[in-house]
Amino acid sequence: MNDFEYEIDDSEVTITGYTGNGGDVTVLDTIDGLPVTTIGSCAFNECTGLTSIILPDSITFVGDWSFSGCTSLTSVTLSNDITRIGNYAFSGCTGLTSITLPTGVTSIGTGAFYDCTGLTSINLPNGITTIGNQVFYGCTSLTSITLPNSLTTIGHRAFKRCTSLTSVTLPNSIITVGDWSFFGCTGLTSITMPDSVTTIGVEAFIDCTGLTIITLPNSLTTIGKRAFYECTGLTSIILPDSITFIGDWSFSGCTSLTSVTLPGSVITIGDSAFEDWTDLTRRNLG
Repeated sequence: MNDFEYEIDDSEVTITGYTGNGGDVTVLDTIDGLPVTTIGSCAFNECTGLTSIILPDSITFVGDWSFSGCTSLTSVTLSNDITRIGNYAFSGCTGLTSITLPTGVTSIGTGAFYDCTGLTSINLPNGITTIGNQVFYGCTSLTSITLPNSLTTIGHRAFKRCTSLTSVTLPNSIITVGDWSFFGCTGLTSITMPDSVTTIGVEAFIDCTGLTIITLPNSLTTIGKRAFYECTGLTSIILPDSITFIGDWSFSGCTSLTSVTLPGSVITIGDSAFEDWTDLTRRNLG
């Protein structure tokens, strides 16, 4: 108990700090006879000696920056009752290779796993509806991820610079692929989009140089600015009849693209949308 700093509010305990030497740490489920329910903001921040953490089932919330910068942390056991992971909660935990989120988690905060460069896999529970902004930004070792059927939104920069990610299947619940969401995923060769997707955000797949073929869903109406900019491996694209707006520079720099089908539904084609096509052989207007 002496290694934990804490506060008591409404008969519940929040861990506010840690003064121990690290190693394998188990958080107590009660202090002074009261339940420990929250890991507070920055409670274990920059605790570089921490190697593993076990949270009791009394914990429902892991706060902002709570384990940020714990570079030696390799093992995390989360409480079964956790519902929320705070902003940047595990950011910079470069030694973390995998983590399983409990089934009760519905919210993952901005940058929760930002720059976790050792993270290779993560299990997301079915209750999650939104992957927040920058959640997996810079997770350069992440090779695959299974997205739950409850997911409707992929936030801005969610998988930016995940250079080892090779394929992604979006569930049928997805509506929006956020701005910069897969920016710089140079290892990405394929992506499957369901008919639920209506919007691909600004620069969503910019610099995905390994992407060769993509078929866009029949529900899609909007392709954002620079959505596929500099996708130099992309060889063909089929645009569905639902498309009405193609943003500025959306396919600019796609130097290997030789085939495109433009449907009659297109109302707006942005500036330089198809710039730099060096060997385009077919353009069809429906």
